Amino acid sequence: MGGMDEMMEAMIGSMSREDRQAMMEKMMDKFFAGTTAEDRQQMMERMMPKMMEGINMADMMPRMMMGMMGRAGKAGPRPPGAPPAAHGHHPEGPPMMGHMMTQMMPGCVDMMLPGIPKEERAEFVLDMISRLMEKGTAGMSEEEKSALVARALERITSL
Repeated sequence: MGGMDEMMEAMIGSMSREDRQAMMEKMMDKFFAGTTAEDRQQMMERMMPKMMEGINMADMMPRMMMGMMGRAGKAGPRPPGAPPAAHGHHPEGPPMMGHMMTQMMPGCVDMMLPGIPKEERAEFVLDMISRLMEKGTAGMSEEEKSALVARALERITSL
């Protein structure tokens, strides 16, 4: 083990869990300053298998997404030099989670729905249509709602 490894082992070994987490958060900003998205992606590809060992993604993802949604739009001022999206806000529009949802959900649906049994898939489709129309038309006038329903029916019947 090299000198740096020995020093890190001694320092981290004497720290509490809370101190390690706090140090990690502070160090992340310094560590990633000046790195490109490509650099960070390569690091993630190497580190994720180690970080994810023993973690049940099915349990973790809903909690993580709810935590992100709870903070979206409430992040406060950005650190100097941080891009808007990195601190919970999309530069010209909805909070980060809203933007992520509109960009990622169609791809998730394309990838995941074909593998779901058709009865369950049909119920999911009906539930999603109901939720999308209810939440998507909130605050719309009756004319706007009718226009959206007409557009949706046109798109659905042209499949």
